[in-house]
This record gives sequence, structure tokens and C-alpha cells, in this order.
Amino acid sequence: APITVQYIIKLVQHGLYNNSNFYRSDFVIQCGTHGLRNKTNPLGDIPANETHTNVKVSNTRGTASIAHFDVPDNGNSEFFINLQTNSHLDTVYGGYCVFAQVEENDVNSWHTVDAIAKKIKANPGMHVGITKATLS
Repeated sequence: APITVQYIIKLVQHGLYNNSNFYRSDFVIQCGTHGLRNKTNPLGDIPANETHTNVKVSNTRGTASIAHFDVPDNGNSEFFINLQTNSHLDTVYGGYCVFAQVEENDVNSWHTVDAIAKKIKANPGMHVGITKATLS
């Protein structure tokens, strides 16, 4: 999903995810600017849903995908990390494009994903903040 990856990189470079948060935890943890005042996406929507172009990657545990409404080509800054295999997300509403994945052996990242999920599940309505998003 090269278009999607470049889009997310540009959002990080613009600082869009700084002081944003994870706010949902059920079968995914979701992040973005949902509910944040004074946070607007400088890039608008992603030009295309790449779910069925290039190499298709399934929505398995640890993959990150672009969130969108019922219309497949309106994804933007919202994304989620799958907490379990969610293969139905590969096709429903045009599919949810996977653009990244937690490395299988990255214990610290897995711990962080699971800790975010646990905290939000234990405290419905709680948001887990991101102070600063960086690229590595």
C-alpha cells in the first residue's frame, strides 16, 4: 500500500498525531483525531483504498489499517491496530487497507499495544494519549 504508507508518513511529518489518542478498544485499538478540537487533517482523504491493489495483506493481529466509513475511498487520518485476526475487514465496505504491522518478535511494541487495549477496555471512554509520533 505505497500510497497509504506515504500518506501516513506525511501526516506524521505534519505532526498530526502529536497530542492525539487511542480511544477505542474492542477487536481493534483505534487512533486519530476523532473528537479532538483544533486538529484537522491537512491532506484530506486518501485518494484510493489500496485494499485490492498491489500485495494484499490480511487484517491479522498486529496489522495497522486505515479506518473509513461505509464508503471505501474516504479513509483519512484514522487508523486502527488489530487485536486479533479480523479477516472480515479484508472485504467488508470495500476492505480496510493494511499499511503496517507490529514486528512479530518486538516484545516492547506488543506490550504497548496490549497495554493500551487493556487500559481502554477497563475504563470505557478513556483515551490513551500520544505525546509525539515519530518515524523510525
